[in-house]
Amino acid sequence: MAFIADFHIHSKFSRATSKDMDISHLDEMAKLKGIDLLGTGDFTHPVWLDSLKRTLSPEEDGLYRFRNTLFILTTEVNNIFYTHGTTHKIHNLIFAPSFDVVEKINKNLTSFGDLHSDGRPTLKMEAKDLVETVLGIDEDAFIVPAHIWTPWFSLFGANFGFDSIEECFGEYTKYIYALETGLSSDPQMNWRVSSLDRFTLISNSDAHSPSRLGREANVFSCRIGYEGIKKIFREKNKEKFLYTLEFFPQEGKYHYDGHRGCGLCFSPKESRKYKNLCPKCGKPLTIGVMHRVETLADRDEGFGGTEDNIPFKHLIPLSEIIAGALGQGVDTKAVEKRYRGITQRLGGEFKVLLEVPESELSRSISSRIVEGIMRVRKGKVKIKCGYDGVYGEVRVFDEEEKSSEKQLDLF
Repeated sequence: MAFIADFHIHSKFSRATSKDMDISHLDEMAKLKGIDLLGTGDFTHPVWLDSLKRTLSPEEDGLYRFRNTLFILTTEVNNIFYTHGTTHKIHNLIFAPSFDVVEKINKNLTSFGDLHSDGRPTLKMEAKDLVETVLGIDEDAFIVPAHIWTPWFSLFGANFGFDSIEECFGEYTKYIYALETGLSSDPQMNWRVSSLDRFTLISNSDAHSPSRLGREANVFSCRIGYEGIKKIFREKNKEKFLYTLEFFPQEGKYHYDGHRGCGLCFSPKESRKYKNLCPKCGKPLTIGVMHRVETLADRDEGFGGTEDNIPFKHLIPLSEIIAGALGQGVDTKAVEKRYRGITQRLGGEFKVLLEVPESELSRSISSRIVEGIMRVRKGKVKIKCGYDGVYGEVRVFDEEEKSSEKQLDLF
């Protein structure tokens, strides 16, 4: 049975997060989603760390448990530093094997930033120094660069990033085993850059509210503990790491270029035609992930990857499929009621989206929602690209297809 993990989330102590990002709500939503393992997020925050230590029970393989859900100790930090005449802003994930190691990491990082101010603290230290510091505390801890293509805070970001991993991490590049693709890119986009071939690509939700858990995730063949996870990342083991679950990258809010203030969204080719300037106001366009990938790519669009690349599958959240089928907002009570009924009956969201046969779905779910699920499985969706902080749209149903159906799911 597959083992699904979402390593990158936040607690209620991070900015712009839901008050429900606590362990109890995370456990409840993980069960509905069918997620086995969550990152704790935010272990650098003292109050959240205290809550984790009081709430989670240790397991023998370096993981922790609360009720149905396993947890692995993780946090995200914002490294801001000036080097070679340029300011860089890079988000990194830290994985730690125990609370003792976390305590030592936090004690050291207080010299570089205020850990109380935000669940994702800003640290005035170079990214390579972060790796040196963390490994100096415990060699079993490790770093994964987060959402590596987003324009503002990432390894390859158009505004404050680098053109190569080596430029950022220097001699510590050899200790970087995995990269997080982020919501605005998928593995195939990353495969176009041959220098990334040796890294394992992982995908996570970066969730700020419980409903966003698992919008991207990682699927393993069986339960894997802390050391096993690190080893899989280091060795890119396809027998154990089966595939990643991906947002459609076009839905990411920085996929294409554009200028939100003027309502303009451009492909990289269109942006180059305007010399990366907004044709309405003349200000610089926000350069998106696709443009940045094309700048660094040495392979053509559509390159299918190498033999050792981890496969991936695109998904649309079940709640969005239900909302489209019913012609209602995704956050409405009617959609939530239908979502909870379906997931509780059929064993979780991922099982519904990926595994349950159409014939079985049809016995307990209205035909309109079943049609939506099958369209997503076949990739039959309508896409509008996100840009400059504006999320894109991936629709299963056209406007003219909006359902007036009132039928309740069968129980």
